[in-house]
Amino acid sequence: MDLSNENVVHIKKNKVEYIQFRRLLEYKNKITHAYSVGVDSNYRTENTTTKNNTDENNQRIKKVGLENYKKLCIANGLDINKLIKPNQKHTTNVDIVKDELLGESEIASNRYDNTDGLVTDKKEVVLATTSADCISLLFYDPIKNVIANVHSGWKGTLGKISENTVKIMKNKYNCKPEEIICCICPSIRKCHFEVEKDVRDLFYEEFKNLEEIHDIIEETIKNKKWHIDTVLINKILLINQGLKPKNIVDSKLCSVCNSDIIHSCRAEKAKGKKQFGLNTAIIKLN
Repeated sequence: MDLSNENVVHIKKNKVEYIQFRRLLEYKNKITHAYSVGVDSNYRTENTTTKNNTDENNQRIKKVGLENYKKLCIANGLDINKLIKPNQKHTTNVDIVKDELLGESEIASNRYDNTDGLVTDKKEVVLATTSADCISLLFYDPIKNVIANVHSGWKGTLGKISENTVKIMKNKYNCKPEEIICCICPSIRKCHFEVEKDVRDLFYEEFKNLEEIHDIIEETIKNKKWHIDTVLINKILLINQGLKPKNIVDSKLCSVCNSDIIHSCRAEKAKGKKQFGLNTAIIKLN
């Protein structure tokens, strides 16, 4: 299966599969990036209360995950010992990476606990996030040479983490919004993001003043649930922060529609799996 389209290219290299954005490849001498796809991505336990939650099983999952981080890094000429992944908690917190690593990779780093986005202008580090339906956002300012990697789940989208990221890039690095590129990685799309009334009400209350609100939230008459377009919300938030529409590049890939090759928590849980895979997004200044 080839996921390539007008915005992304699907690469298969040394039994590792990932997509890259054609727009960011225009700057391949300045940055390296990738978003892992395929069955050999990182795994974690679906529920920490399951019978599979043993020290032995968790160590096995951690080992498999580390090996897959290594494979993705090696395929892209990167050093696993330079990788930082925050301890994601579905927050709106974005932190700045100012220092080099302490000698080895920091996966789910305690230095960046309760954090869902990282920004840096340091060439020494690889910024990583993981997702399994949530949106990973890759930012790049080619003028100031600043990157960001952000995990925007529905809670992060509701709390406007993408907006927070642009503000940090502006305030800390003097980035101009019109120069910033943002690439939207594969994620659950409106076609499959179905919610109950409580979540619908949260989104409606937060975004009811947007003229696109009826495109963002659509009721399913059949079963009295709602479909929400979190990708559209992020696009609107970014445009309102000053990004040019042409600089917001969408992969146009739904993780649920393509769950045979892109990990989806919803799809894998629906199949009765006790573990689900994680897709990894990475970006680094060269």
